Amino acid sequence: MSAEYSRSRPHPWHGLGPGEDAPAEVQVYVEITPFDLVKYEIDKRSGYLRVDRAQRTSSLPPALYGFIPQTYTASRVAALMEGASGGDLDPLDICVMSERPITRAEVILSARVVGGIPMLDGGLADDKIIGVLQGDPVFGHVREIEHIPEVLVERLRHYFATYKSRPEGADEIRVGEPYGRTHAQTVVGAALEDYRAQFPPAPEPDTGED
Repeated sequence: MSAEYSRSRPHPWHGLGPGEDAPAEVQVYVEITPFDLVKYEIDKRSGYLRVDRAQRTSSLPPALYGFIPQTYTASRVAALMEGASGGDLDPLDICVMSERPITRAEVILSARVVGGIPMLDGGLADDKIIGVLQGDPVFGHVREIEHIPEVLVERLRHYFATYKSRPEGADEIRVGEPYGRTHAQTVVGAALEDYRAQFPPAPEPDTGED
């Protein structure tokens, strides 16, 4: 029996792939679960999960929260959002609906893209893609954001509108109306292109053979 495997831990952002069927179906690296009152975020240099901040509010993330590997929120993503002066230069965020509780972070999963929430953070595009866990017994059939209970989408919008709440930052976040699957896939595609532009693949080594 033979098997391919990494002899060292791959960097979750650069070493994992976005999924063979991206932008329709994507691989997701989970940073935060619906049980976390601490904001965890990937450390871009090391690839390990680090504590970003303890949340000031009592609000819990309504869904699994992470990012799509090999995506980057830069000019192409920003061009899709009205009022954006640029992208936030981070991997593209995604929230994933799952009926069964997934209580630990630093896991990878496959999700179908069904919509998204536009968000401006300090004038920068910071889209929140919405997906459903592949094969989920409750959400697995969902193809469009309209098929997700409206209250769950409302909770996501409220979470992102308040998760950075502090007196001096009250005006930094702008959360818009949700958009559907087609535009969400366009945003994912733009983030994949932004990534390839920012992190082009290394050239093949010259073996000297003609």
